[in-house]
Amino acid sequence: MENFELLRNPLKAHLDGGGLGLCLIVQKFTSMEIAIAAKSCQFDALYIDLEHSVISESDAAQICLGALLAGVTPLVRVPNHSPDIMARLLDAGAMGIIAPHVENAAQARVIVDACKFAPIGHRSVSYQWPHLQYKSHSDAAEVSQAFNEATTVVVMIESPEAVACAEEIAAVSGVDILHVGSVDLASSMGIPGKLEDPAMLQAFEKVIHACQKHGKFAGIGAVGGKPKLAAHVVDMGARFISAGIEWDLMLSAANQRVQTLRLLDPSLNKSSSNHLPTRKKNLTTTY
Repeated sequence: MENFELLRNPLKAHLDGGGLGLCLIVQKFTSMEIAIAAKSCQFDALYIDLEHSVISESDAAQICLGALLAGVTPLVRVPNHSPDIMARLLDAGAMGIIAPHVENAAQARVIVDACKFAPIGHRSVSYQWPHLQYKSHSDAAEVSQAFNEATTVVVMIESPEAVACAEEIAAVSGVDILHVGSVDLASSMGIPGKLEDPAMLQAFEKVIHACQKHGKFAGIGAVGGKPKLAAHVVDMGARFISAGIEWDLMLSAANQRVQTLRLLDPSLNKSSSNHLPTRKKNLTTTY
């Protein structure tokens, strides 16, 4: 097979090697600089969220191109299960689709069908993809196989019904990751925000067990800012974690920096030890 350089999937390679895949959720930034920053911070993937943001498909495509060049896997969470949206984003540079609110195996098969070329699915064939540096290749079957191997399909488990169907969803050929949308799951279970509730831990365990049984990877969302919970789910077998939203991480770092510098503010700290001595005026002139 030809060496399709930009079809290397860093996330997939890291997961296949037994590593923990970490992704940065993008909801505010619309330029490719965020992809370079993600690479600098050693993320494996970007998770461009079109469900909970007003980022356009065009802007998402530009971020995907930046990620391809930077060596970070560009994933896009689509707002719904419409095959045409998935096809456009994959053609424009995405290397994977994150499908929200997947409730059963039938819906999972629809996602796979839209993301994979024949013989696995029915993704429509385009030409001159950015993943191939817009070059044409004579062996169409080889190109389709390379894309199928590189494209990551992530289905989100966000309801008790989906958790109950986790094993049948994990059994669907072509699905790579079952990712628990913890915030929505907790809300739908009547325990909003309580991600460490025993019922949530049981749900995590059920999804993780289903993935392990069928050779898939389990992902858990919204635990990036909860170190103890993150360590627990990784110990349980989770291998894909959304580390946080870029905007939230920026605000957190900015707040921390301001609080540190506020300690130096003389108007807020009356301790004499934190004041520089007042300099007396020198009345003697030296020539």
